[in-house]
Amino acid sequence: MSYRSRLIFHLLAALAAATPAAATDGARPGSPAAAPPAAAAPATPDAGAAEKIDPLRFGSKPADPAYGAFQRGLYKTALNLALPRAEAGEAPAQTLVAEILSRGLGVKRDETAAAKWYQLAAEQGVPEAQFQYALMLIDGRFVTKDPKAAFALMQASAEAGNPLAQFNYAQLLVKRDRGRPGIEAAFPYYQKAAEADLPDAQYAMSQILANGTGGQKPDDVKAREWLVRAARQNYDTAQLDLGSWLISGRGGERDLKSGFAWLKRAAEGGNVAAQNRVAKLYMQGIGTEPDSIFAAAWYILARRAGLFDPVMDDFMNGLTPEELKTALGRANRLR
Repeated sequence: MSYRSRLIFHLLAALAAATPAAATDGARPGSPAAAPPAAAAPATPDAGAAEKIDPLRFGSKPADPAYGAFQRGLYKTALNLALPRAEAGEAPAQTLVAEILSRGLGVKRDETAAAKWYQLAAEQGVPEAQFQYALMLIDGRFVTKDPKAAFALMQASAEAGNPLAQFNYAQLLVKRDRGRPGIEAAFPYYQKAAEADLPDAQYAMSQILANGTGGQKPDDVKAREWLVRAARQNYDTAQLDLGSWLISGRGGERDLKSGFAWLKRAAEGGNVAAQNRVAKLYMQGIGTEPDSIFAAAWYILARRAGLFDPVMDDFMNGLTPEELKTALGRANRLR
């Protein structure tokens, strides 16, 4: 699990509030339904997304030939071109070298060497390097763990406008000061990261506004708007909450069909709580035509993942052996 994924627990614990679906599902406590999304984005982009990277991420555009090679996917060439400049103290080149080594782009991954280059670039004030090196200092796998230094670097990167750093710095503030003080201090950083379109932060904003914590007044309308933005970026926990809110009419008009569609999208993405909720919607015919076979199939998937719901168990007990067989086959196709 990425550091960003782990830190989401600090916000949820501080809010002391489960998601709407988990609270009303009837699922057994401790099931995977309450876990944060498994697909939360890592701290660095995918290896295949290098062509989308803004050169400002490296502090400024590294030497043109090195950056050009990087953009074209010629990572080994980019490394060879950037390395002499990095050794000469050029911060953008240092960050580029660290990026290539940390992700193993075209070369063997070497995160220990990457840490050295991130540190050098961070010392020269490159926000991306500050962020990445802060993560390493927190984890302590390739460098000596240093939470205090990590906190300072994460703050510096956040203040420089790095959305990922803003989100993580907010999480560190929540972790450091439990309850209202931490969330109050974190709120501006969540908001900045959310406005920069980071779905993790958008979901955090929805939870803060829905619960009216951290000095914010409860505002379901705005909370739902943030859920929509995060859900559209395929953030499955936001999809789960948004679907539940649309069905109940929380934060706006009730829309059963759209609610079902968002929950089904989250279920298809592997969200266990959504799979159980979709099973119930099929069983009850809410937002869709009733379908006992699909209801059973989706619940089979949720139960395989460890979620047990007494209401759905009773429903399953009422199916015939032939219906259960058909549902099992359908569940196997839904995987």
